[in-house]
Amino acid sequence: MDVFLSVLALIVFSPLLIMIALAIKLDSKGSVFFRQNRLGKDGKVFSVCKFRTMIQNAEHMGDGLFNYEGDFRVTRVGRILRKTSMDEVPQLLNILKGEMSIVGPRPPVTYEHGDFKDYPDAWRKRFTMLPGVTGLAQISGRNELTWEEKIKYDDEYIDQFKKYGVLIDIKIMYITTKKIFFMTSIYEKRDNASKKVESEVTTE
Repeated sequence: MDVFLSVLALIVFSPLLIMIALAIKLDSKGSVFFRQNRLGKDGKVFSVCKFRTMIQNAEHMGDGLFNYEGDFRVTRVGRILRKTSMDEVPQLLNILKGEMSIVGPRPPVTYEHGDFKDYPDAWRKRFTMLPGVTGLAQISGRNELTWEEKIKYDDEYIDQFKKYGVLIDIKIMYITTKKIFFMTSIYEKRDNASKKVESEVTTE
C-alpha cells in the first residue's frame, strides 16, 4: 500500500511538484530540497527529504530545530508549504527507498535528544517500526506536543496497529487529510523547548 500510494501521488501531483520547485528557486537562494539525517527503524540513520521552507543554514540560526509562528527563517513560499504540509511530499521518495512508511512514528533528528545508544528503554519502542510521514502523534497535536507526549502516542499507535492492522493506518490518513485542510498544529509551542531541556536533564 505504501509503494502503490506513493507512486500514484507522485504521478498525480508531478505538475504541482514542478511548480513548487520553481517557486522555491525563485523565492530564495538555496536548493529545492532540504535533507536532514533522522533516526529510523532500529535507530538506523537515513536522510529525510523535504521541500526547503527556510533560508539556508536555518538550523544554525535563531531557535535552531524549533520553529515558532512568525519565524524569520521561513521563506514566503515556505509559509505556504508548511500551512498546506506540501513540504512533506518529497518524503514519498523515502518511502520508495524503504526508509519510511506513510503512517508511523515521526523520525527525530539524530542529535535532537542525544545519542541513540543512550536512549532509555521507554523511548525505544517507537523505533521498532518504520517512521511515517504522518502518525497518531501528528493527528493528536503534531508540533504542539512535547517529546514525551509524542512517545506516548507513538507507542499507542504501535499497539493499535498490532490489533487492527492497516485499518488504523487508513483512519490516520483520513484524519490527516482533514488536519491539512484546516491547517492545524503547524507551529511548536515555546514552552515545549523548556520542557525538552528538563526532560533531557532528568534522563541523563
